[in-house]
Amino acid sequence: MDIAVIGLGLIGGSMLRALASAGHSVLGYDADPATRATARTAAAQSARDSRWQITSTVRDAANAASLVIMAVPLPAVPGVLDELVDAGYTGLLTDVTSVKGPVRDLVRTHLSRSANPLAGYVGGHPMAGRERSGFAAADPHLFTQCAWVLCLEETTNLSDWLELASLITSLGARVVPTTADEHDRAVARISHLPHLLAVALAATVIDNPLAGTLAAGSFRDGTRVAGSRPELIAAMCGGNAAALRPVLDEVLDALDAAGSLLESKDPMKSLVPWLRPGHDARSSWPTPAGDSIDLPAKADVLGRLGRVGGWIIGVADDRRTVTAVRPARPD
Repeated sequence: MDIAVIGLGLIGGSMLRALASAGHSVLGYDADPATRATARTAAAQSARDSRWQITSTVRDAANAASLVIMAVPLPAVPGVLDELVDAGYTGLLTDVTSVKGPVRDLVRTHLSRSANPLAGYVGGHPMAGRERSGFAAADPHLFTQCAWVLCLEETTNLSDWLELASLITSLGARVVPTTADEHDRAVARISHLPHLLAVALAATVIDNPLAGTLAAGSFRDGTRVAGSRPELIAAMCGGNAAALRPVLDEVLDALDAAGSLLESKDPMKSLVPWLRPGHDARSSWPTPAGDSIDLPAKADVLGRLGRVGGWIIGVADDRRTVTAVRPARPD
């Protein structure tokens, strides 16, 4: 495919490298001139069969593409959409932004003004990240075995969805069908809330040098994502505030309950029932995969697959079936 990647941070840069290595013709663009220069230098040093090209404008990248991938933080999405409209882009559009409802609404608003409507839009989000950011951290293998959300709304063109699912599974990722709203409620729990907790935990050692010296594995693991750029965390959490706030309240209530148990006559005994559900949940994660099965490539079937935590590992060439995996049932 002829693909344009707009935004060359960790995810966009990894997409650029992965798609080029898979044999696609890829153009990349980033608003930062220094990032573009770094990417051009890296392209010149890459093997011939995994090279890409860097353009100077969004227009130059989009005009040569049948698929555009927006890989920018939520605050930058409106500007990219405006540039795509101005460029007259009419191909397929997807994104990798960590919140889906706001991007869906922005696409509808911005591109409704275009005289040349898009071929289609499918929201996406690869659940692959690191605390390091920027093109220098990009890795073409970042998406291997990662869960990659592809939003399947009532208005989504199924052919477009399957085209992207085929592309993404070819990179080694597991495609999870869901809606934007279901995605945002889920990632509030497993991504956005952990970022807030990690930052709060990391900040506890600011005025305690002894604690900083003694910190080891539990502190390291619990604070890893606090190393992400604050601007990126703010964009994720702020963009998903409606879904995140009630989940944060749940955890605050749970921690308040733990505080009350610490004041009991026998806190070691009292805490065990509070600790047990979280222990059991973490001990059984990740859920083991069940056997693969071929399913008809129909929107209602795919939606049910996503709601039970299943995923897709392949799309038939004729687009009539998908190879799917459901979580294994406990014995």
